[in-house]
Amino acid sequence: MYIVSACLAGVKCRYDGRDNTCEKVVKLVEEGKAISVCPEVFGELPIPRKPCEIVKDADGLEKVLSETGEEYTSEFIIGAEKTLEIARVLNAQVAILKAKSPSCGCGKIYDGNFNGTLVDGDGLTTRLLKKNNIKVYTEKEIDTVID
Repeated sequence: MYIVSACLAGVKCRYDGRDNTCEKVVKLVEEGKAISVCPEVFGELPIPRKPCEIVKDADGLEKVLSETGEEYTSEFIIGAEKTLEIARVLNAQVAILKAKSPSCGCGKIYDGNFNGTLVDGDGLTTRLLKKNNIKVYTEKEIDTVID
């Protein structure tokens, strides 16, 4: 069983109310091989919502902020924890999550300046899943993951 980002499965849950449909992910869900999750919705953030990025403060502490400066770190943490809980219940060993997201990004995320620049790093949900030995991939790597 896979955990997959709901936006990749066609759910309109992105920050802007749109989806990022990936037909291979949709097929996994339709075949009962994957469960879709949206950590940001699990954290009770609305659809649509302000875009957020992970920002480091002067002390090097990370926070999740909107482009207008509101902090949403706790909502992102709650969403990550709920996603992990679902993965554990399903005994999911693999997640296919949306690239670059402050929740789901794997390998590259936006740098916190809201200018489209990517840096090496993972979103909060990806970090928590990896810490709990769940392999995380993005939709860009799906062909190396699925049978």
